[in-house]
Amino acid sequence: MTISDLKSQQLIIYECITGSRAYGTHLPHSDTDIKGIFIQPKADFYGMTRIEQVNDATNDTVYYELGRFVELLYKNNPNLLEMLNVPTDCLKLSHSVMQHLRPELFLSKRCKDTFAGYAFTQIRKARGLNKKIVNPIAKERKNILAFCYVVAGQGAMPVTKWLEQRHWRQENCGLVNIPHMKDMLGLFYDETGTVGFKGIMQKESSNAISLSSIPKEMGPVTYLHFNQDGYKKYCKDYREYWDWVEKRNEHRYENTISHGKNYDSKNMMHTFRLLDMAAEIAEQQKIIVRRPNREFLLRIRNGEFEYDDLVKMAEEKATRIAELYEKSNLPDEPDKSKIEALLVQMRQELYDM
Repeated sequence: MTISDLKSQQLIIYECITGSRAYGTHLPHSDTDIKGIFIQPKADFYGMTRIEQVNDATNDTVYYELGRFVELLYKNNPNLLEMLNVPTDCLKLSHSVMQHLRPELFLSKRCKDTFAGYAFTQIRKARGLNKKIVNPIAKERKNILAFCYVVAGQGAMPVTKWLEQRHWRQENCGLVNIPHMKDMLGLFYDETGTVGFKGIMQKESSNAISLSSIPKEMGPVTYLHFNQDGYKKYCKDYREYWDWVEKRNEHRYENTISHGKNYDSKNMMHTFRLLDMAAEIAEQQKIIVRRPNREFLLRIRNGEFEYDDLVKMAEEKATRIAELYEKSNLPDEPDKSKIEALLVQMRQELYDM
């Protein structure tokens, strides 16, 4: 089922503008995010077909099946709770049956985790981006030789430098394990290239060192250590970094670079929005989507604060939120039986029309 199907069959019962345009934090280039609710055709719903979500390729437009929507409301999902509370200028369509879904039915102490807890995942994302920006990884991938060292005098030397000094080739090296000496290998060298050593690595893309058969009369020229853990960590970091480069939003990344603070300021802005909303739910028992502190949030997005200062402010807010929820008279969780009965009533009204 596609969005066009939902519209042509008149299955959409709720539709609104969400995201930055609902929060009031949008900029001229901001996307317009649309979310909504649909019902399946009666025959599909009564049969075996289940469709929980329909969205476009970019996920800027998303519609939830009514049952899935109510299930996520019951779990106090922030994005869906916001949908029921968008400003009137963001509401595009609302079927009369939607009057049953009153926001206060769903607010509970779960919001402490779903709003404030999620907010701190944004801090971790910002911290992770900081690490990627400050420590970029070169596109040319290192091979295992970069993680091999040989004994040299009273210390160690990169094997690549050691080979270069001797004008030796890694292909002419032979390695063997040394009993009782974990991660240390004897390194032998065949200047003629006729013994048949397998080299330190067999090819550029090798992920493990090569071991060779060594003639009994030969002795090692030195001992080699392969930092296998370091190599595995590098491979993981390399993969994650270049996957991030491939998928990152370039406009958003350029904005992060331009303010010079090396953190994702948009994620950090959402951290403070979610923390403030969590506090408002505990104190006022309502969700305020259009943010009254728009200017402060945009200052965060513009990178006007130091990362460490923002983390400190966020942690202070989190402490206060914990205290607010401790004193709040919100229920621990929404009344599931009441919500299920309400969903049944809504479906009866929609399918018996």
